[in-house]
Amino acid sequence: MRKMLDELSPDTLENVDHLAPIDDQQEVWAAGVTYLRSRDERKAESTVADVYDRVYDADRPELFFKSPGWRAAGQSGKIRIRRDSDWNVPEPELTLVINRFGEIVGYTAGNDVSSRAIEGENPLYLPQAKVYDGSCAIGPSIVLTGRDEMERLPIRCSIQRGDSVVFEGESNVVQMKRSLQELVSFLTKETSFPHGVFLMTGTGVVPDQGFTLLFGDVVTVGVGELELVNEVDHNL
Repeated sequence: MRKMLDELSPDTLENVDHLAPIDDQQEVWAAGVTYLRSRDERKAESTVADVYDRVYDADRPELFFKSPGWRAAGQSGKIRIRRDSDWNVPEPELTLVINRFGEIVGYTAGNDVSSRAIEGENPLYLPQAKVYDGSCAIGPSIVLTGRDEMERLPIRCSIQRGDSVVFEGESNVVQMKRSLQELVSFLTKETSFPHGVFLMTGTGVVPDQGFTLLFGDVVTVGVGELELVNEVDHNL
């Protein structure tokens, strides 16, 4: 294997789709409305805006299933936007790596690709807005570190369209309404994960309402030292 890799040119290696750092039997879950920016944008898009105020202030966080491990894209893998939605965005998120005992052991970068049009039409449509082929990317690797080191990580997102950068934004984990341990405690309260689990912790970087992803866009999500790059494609 080492000899085969050595024979590949640097340009070839750069174009390789890397596997996501997750096993097929593991799951990706996600938390919603954990940042004030996310709450405000969800209220603006929704026909029942008060539900986002209520979950932002509630004791119990919003948690939902995002993807099985086998469906998650890795570095340079393809992400998709739904054909039945005309308003789609990336959501850059600190993604916790949690072991079978419910302990946070590290993090990776995550992209919770979402249809704002479908979720905005009715919050009960959230699974369709969030869970579909090409809607989840994580990587490029896992940083093994303690929870304290994650609490001030910067989170960045940029979107390139052709030769232009059409969106850039940044937030920080310190802006989250809830603590990382709080989210993990609710996730593992009545659900076991014998192979461990990944948890996306919500986004504080949301493009303005006039923006939607297009086919061919290249999305870069930065979390701490990691950068996850994916292209929006028609097919996987």
